[in-house]
This record gives sequence, structure tokens and C-alpha cells, in this order.
Amino acid sequence: MNISITKTNAPKVKPESSVLGFGQYFTDHMFMMDYSTEKGWYDARIVPFGPIALHPASTVLHYGSEIFEGMKAYRRADGKVQLFRPMENIRRMNNSAERLCLPQIPEEDMLEALLALVRLEEDWTPSAPGTSLYLRPFLYGNDETLGVHAVHNATFVIIASPVGSYYKEGINPVKIMIEDEDVRAVRGGTGYAKCGGNYAASNRAGERAAQKGYSQVLWLDGVERKYIEEVGAMNVMFKIGDEIVTPALTGSILPGITRKSCIEVLKKEGYTVNERLLSVDELAEALANGTLKEAWGCGTAAVVSPIGELCYKGVKYIINEGKIGAVTQHLYDTLTGIQWGKLEDTYSWTYPIN
Repeated sequence: MNISITKTNAPKVKPESSVLGFGQYFTDHMFMMDYSTEKGWYDARIVPFGPIALHPASTVLHYGSEIFEGMKAYRRADGKVQLFRPMENIRRMNNSAERLCLPQIPEEDMLEALLALVRLEEDWTPSAPGTSLYLRPFLYGNDETLGVHAVHNATFVIIASPVGSYYKEGINPVKIMIEDEDVRAVRGGTGYAKCGGNYAASNRAGERAAQKGYSQVLWLDGVERKYIEEVGAMNVMFKIGDEIVTPALTGSILPGITRKSCIEVLKKEGYTVNERLLSVDELAEALANGTLKEAWGCGTAAVVSPIGELCYKGVKYIINEGKIGAVTQHLYDTLTGIQWGKLEDTYSWTYPIN
């Protein structure tokens, strides 16, 4: 793939690591590539970061034909920059594209685009502890018609944003409310795809939880309203007795790369890990009798987020005295150690950009 590069004439002043939040600052350039059913993918280019022009009838604006990914580039102690399991994100994005009837992107082309942008913006990858360069590939339909049909024209974009440490004041367990009204997704729907509509539809429950003092909601399935699915926008795991339990991927749950990595680490170290249906009644019983030892969410932004309290139908349950558990801490230390190059990558997960 030939990628043309047009460099900016007005480079930005890079923000100090101390002011970095999440997605507030953006690098000087972005990658773009267009698609049509007649031409296939064409005009791969890196251009100065800026607004994107859209026809008012563009498919994405009316019918939500859009998917995205979230991944990071990490600066190691030796100064080099690496990605973490990029092929997993690439393959998941193509699975999402298939579900939304968007064109799939050749894996080698998407990887080449990611590497080209990160190499150009390498100086934007911060080095302070816990910081990274967040990468947001996204793909949207832009047919200039109001007809409802599979997409014939699309654009693929990658933008990059230096982000701060998720845990500036240490890892503090969060309070979560089990949601029993709204649902995030249903089997046969788009739950396993990373599309914007899934997140927009989850905001109402999240806002209600916030008003009651909770960080996020724990979702139940959309069919029987009894099986645990995700926590907020993350996958979720529980240590019940000596068993690690995470909801099975039944089609309504996003197959998280961090989730997959946690499972592989735990199994390699001898833990019993079961991907299975976990009912809210079983969880409530484990909370009540004390066999639920730890609970945590896992995802790209936080890596792991310990859960210190669950509330179900007004009843509050404290987990592990509201402290981070040993397994949760170990997973955080292991994954971040590999991502930032502090631990040997015995899994071959990291991908140097040069």
C-alpha cells in the first residue's frame, strides 16, 4: 500500500504529561483512506489533523454506519515505542465491519497504516509513568443518499491522542450498580461489534447510576435479564472461591483484547478460568455468603478496574473490604509490565514500531 504523507505547516506544542487526561489532545496528523465498491480501497494518506467534511445525507449521520477500535502505543524504558496485540484489534475491527455491512480492510494494510502514523507521531508518545499514545481507528459509511442499504462508500481514519495515567492517585476500587431496567445489547444484535450505537444506548443507565453515586453499571443480558454481561464499557471478571469466572461470549458481549489477555495469563499460571453464564442470582448468593473474593473490569483504558462495591435492587455488597484483590493487582502489574516493556514479553504480544 502506498501512503502519501502531507506534513503540517503548523505543528502544535505538545502538552506536558501532567495535564494529559483522556482524548483531550490530538497529534499533528491523521491517517485517511477511502473506499467505493467500484475502486475498492484507495487514496491512503496521512494529512494534517483537522475537521472532516461530510455530506448532510451521509449514511453515518442517519443510520449509524460506524465502527471503531481503541488501542495504545507505549514508550518503553529504553525509549522505543511498541504496540500491544495490534492484530487482535485489526481482526476485531473487521468483525465489526462485517456486522455493520461496512467494507473490511486488508489486515496488512491496516497494520501498515497504524505503524506509519505512529512512526510519524513517535515524538507524541509520552514517557511519564502510566502515559501512552491512544490510537482510535474508525470507519464510517458516507453514501450521499438517504436510502437504507449496505454501504457503497466509506472512509477509514486513524487519529492519535497522548493520554495520561488512568490511575493518577493509585488504583481505587469503584462502586457499581447492577442495572435491571436498560440493557446494553441482545444476542443477534451488535453487542459483539464495537460500534457507536452500543455506547450511546448505554449512557442513560450510566447517568442514572452516577446520580446515585456509582461509577458505572453492571449489565444483565437483554433476553432473560438475569445473566451478567459487561460492566460499563468493559468486560468483567469475578473470583468466586478458587474459580475465575467471566461471562461467555454469546454474541452480545464485546470480545475484549484485555479480557483475552487476562484469561491467557491466568490459565498459564494455573488458575481455573471458566467462560460461562453467570446469573445475577448466583452472583448475589456469592456476595451474601462471602465466596465472591474479587471482581474487576478489564479494558484498554484502565487495563483492570477493581470493583469494591456492588448494589443490586438497593442492597449494597462490599467486596474484599473495598480493597483491590491480589489477583486483580497481579493482572494489572503483569499486563502493564509487558505493555511498557518493564517485564519480558513471554507471550509475543508486543509489536515494536521500528
